Amino acid sequence: MTVAAVDTAASAAQEKRAARLDAVIDSAIRDGVIVGAVVLVAEDGKLAYRRTAGHADREAGRRTTEDTIFRLASVTKPLVAAAALSLAEAGVIGLDDPVTRFLPDFRPKLADGSKPVITIRHLLTHTSGLIYGYPKEAGISEGLDQPGRGMDENLAKIAAQPLAFAPGTSWYYSVGIDVLGGLLEKATGQSLPDIVASQVTKPLGLADTGFLPSDPARLAVAYADGDPRPTPMADHQAVTGLAIEGTIHFAPNRNFDPNSFPSGGAGMFGTAGDFLTFLEAMRKGGAPVLSAESLALLSQNAIGSFDTGVAGRGFSLGWSITHDPAAGASPFSPGTWQWGGVYGHSWFVDPVRRLSVVSFSNTAFAGVAGPYPEAIKAAVYG
Repeated sequence: MTVAAVDTAASAAQEKRAARLDAVIDSAIRDGVIVGAVVLVAEDGKLAYRRTAGHADREAGRRTTEDTIFRLASVTKPLVAAAALSLAEAGVIGLDDPVTRFLPDFRPKLADGSKPVITIRHLLTHTSGLIYGYPKEAGISEGLDQPGRGMDENLAKIAAQPLAFAPGTSWYYSVGIDVLGGLLEKATGQSLPDIVASQVTKPLGLADTGFLPSDPARLAVAYADGDPRPTPMADHQAVTGLAIEGTIHFAPNRNFDPNSFPSGGAGMFGTAGDFLTFLEAMRKGGAPVLSAESLALLSQNAIGSFDTGVAGRGFSLGWSITHDPAAGASPFSPGTWQWGGVYGHSWFVDPVRRLSVVSFSNTAFAGVAGPYPEAIKAAVYG
């Protein structure tokens, strides 16, 4: 096959993929599943698909644009993980350091009253024994709610709760990255926003990613799943959905209260384009943020055979790793990275196919779990 023929075939494949993605997005907007969307696909280092649809603010008639700023929720975690790995490279922290080296009072107990050692690696891999979904009476903020809650108070409340299991013996998605954020502040003497900026966003030129929106006029309104259509979130909003177990409490404006702790697990804002730039830097080897050795810690399953709730999926030091796609009936290649954010985002990187895909919306939970993100994934792979 000639070079021209190869290029023609590749172009035709991209056009078919674009048509599939357009159909998914158009349907979701038309049916009121999501309010606004930005979807970007990079293939072999080049932007192969870009689409905006719907509204950043439906009630005001403001359309979604590529530079719309979203509340990132757990899309924050990879950025904080990269910052932590960068500081480990610099010798500021060690991945196997006990958390108590920097947070001496953070000593949660097991059910038998013992106080096991929790390491930074445990926090990054969600194998620390911490959880999400603490009882309401514990008063813990999971980084999405309780405006005005400070870092020290929240860490004390987390430490007061019993561990779900001995560190390093199981996996459970958790507030561990919020604890990590507090630890990084103590280790460096800087605020977490300054740490992430100096270690990650500034080296990559991510001007619209931070713990406050760079331009509030471009910030998308947050919406909650509703019937017959999503509704704008109130200042304090509980959302219960079929795609995510339980109820999650949101306070969309918590970061605008200067007394709110910067949440390493859920506290950042940013654009789809900025996050794609971050993912592509990681896919290409980590520079200028990380070395290839550190990038390997993000690219490989770090939790063995621990159950993540999805067959064939493990976890690295920053996101999930699909190590057995067939077990989970997934179109991903082995080694694909994936995660999302509960305000309505999903993303994945397939290193084998040199694909990076970012799907941002402003609708919780429809944009992060359920039919819409699954249809986006299916449309990419065809």
